[in-house]
Amino acid sequence: MASKVIHAIYNDDDILLNAVKAVRGEHYHIEEIYTPFPVHGLEKAMGLADTRIAITSFMYGLVGLTVAILMMNFIMIEDWPQDIGGKPSFSYIENMPAFVPIMFEMTVFFAAHLMVITFYMRSKLWPFKKAENPDVRTTDDHFLMAVDAGSQDVETVSKFLSSTGAIEISLIEKEDDH
Repeated sequence: MASKVIHAIYNDDDILLNAVKAVRGEHYHIEEIYTPFPVHGLEKAMGLADTRIAITSFMYGLVGLTVAILMMNFIMIEDWPQDIGGKPSFSYIENMPAFVPIMFEMTVFFAAHLMVITFYMRSKLWPFKKAENPDVRTTDDHFLMAVDAGSQDVETVSKFLSSTGAIEISLIEKEDDH
């Protein structure tokens, strides 16, 4: 079954931000917004929940710190202890000041790399994935708001979007992927 989506194109980010607030005020459902650059305050205007990527970053950093501690303890204390620069290899705690840079670097390494992987998985960005951008101009200088026209009168919604500052409005028949 096909659904109807109205694409409203804007040429200014401030006009888009005001239009999003107006569309939400009229209780129309915004499916997606495509912008050529991040628009400050757009996620709040759309009513999106805060991201939890910072929490996952902290957990990934803890994983990296744990791996670093276990790795250094095994390599430098248990497996092959060496007297490097006069530092005794009797216990991990005695050598910990020398291990701080390694612990820091492994924490950052794990947090950064696992955050990128998490972002790609969450965004469903796979290698060789076909682009889902509905209008090429949104990669350059235009902004596109996709509004679900579901049960609403398309003409009424189109006139409303035009009054919010849209420079171009088009009706798109979208196939459902169910």
